[in-house]
Amino acid sequence: MFSLPFHAASLLSIGLPISQSESPMNPEQLAWNVDFIAQSDQLRAPEFGIPERTKRVSYPFRIMRYWFAHNLLMREYDRAGRPLDICEIGVDRGQMFYFTQAACASQGDKPWARWTAVDCKLREDILRQHGYTDLVSANISEETPAVQGDYDLIILLHVLEHLSNPEEALERLIPTLRPGGAVIGGFPVTPEPFRAMREGQLRKKAKPFGHTSAFSPQRVQRMAAQAGLEVEFISGAFMMRKKGFFLENHAWWWRLNLAFGARFPGWPGEVYWLLRRPR
Repeated sequence: MFSLPFHAASLLSIGLPISQSESPMNPEQLAWNVDFIAQSDQLRAPEFGIPERTKRVSYPFRIMRYWFAHNLLMREYDRAGRPLDICEIGVDRGQMFYFTQAACASQGDKPWARWTAVDCKLREDILRQHGYTDLVSANISEETPAVQGDYDLIILLHVLEHLSNPEEALERLIPTLRPGGAVIGGFPVTPEPFRAMREGQLRKKAKPFGHTSAFSPQRVQRMAAQAGLEVEFISGAFMMRKKGFFLENHAWWWRLNLAFGARFPGWPGEVYWLLRRPR
């Protein structure tokens, strides 16, 4: 089955570009490097913690989340002109850090000075092998999470949808973000007219650590404003996804889906974003 939970939303509710500096018809992500994904042996290794079937195609959409986050990270590295102090929250098996290491092995740069891993269920046996600077056990849904520091970049990749009050969790993290710093992240997306209904469905069936919050591009914008952040980048990722789908062997299919996602960020799939803390 294709993972396309479409609820017959109108194009108007899914296709409004949100506060991007570039034209949605010429999105910057179309110029980001995708070739290394097909060429990297590291991304096919057992240590990269994604399903083995996913690794059989050249450009698996399952890793778009890491690709978006990595390229937004590199965008921040270029902007700062120096290696970054990074805090990644909700690291799971370390897939994001592993992906960035694999990408940097083929592209030459090391964009981080420190990379702190934060999770409420730290898998230290796995994470210590990746080479994180620090490992922190913390639950950001708590009122006083044990996250401290002065970071250039906070990564929240497929984390906030697991929280009942994601806006409050994001606000609590802002004191650890330097002025001018950024938060990057992403999660499943639902058209705004159906978001509340979708969230009700999720909460009715939610299991421990499961999805409890639903997001639209409009909610991302409201969440940013509530936290005193500015939406600098937002884009959908794909129009459809199926594990091992034969078209995922072609770079043009990846880029076609990127173009679609840029134009329709609210299309049911996934959305990725960068939020800036003003100086």
